[in-house]
Amino acid sequence: MSMNRRTFVIKSAVVSSALAVGALHNAAQAQAMVAETDPQAKSLGYVADATKADKAKFPKYAAGQNCGNCALYQPKDAKAGGCPLFAGKQVANAGWCSAWAKKG
Repeated sequence: MSMNRRTFVIKSAVVSSALAVGALHNAAQAQAMVAETDPQAKSLGYVADATKADKAKFPKYAAGQNCGNCALYQPKDAKAGGCPLFAGKQVANAGWCSAWAKKG
């Protein structure tokens, strides 16, 4: 079967796109978790386990609040996801920080 130039260009574009999407997916999967010691995390009172939030320092915290039910949370999987406050890093679904906002 002979392949003409148009078919070759179309197939090449499709394969290139598929490879690019795969690379982006792998990059997203490889994102590091934000550390509680990260300066941004410390300033926002981020903890990977919401039940360990400093209630004296952050009285806004209420039981049941966590990253998983925050309007800023962008889930990647069941345990972690992205947050625009921590660009390039993931936060724990069960985490919390003082920027928590109810999903509306």
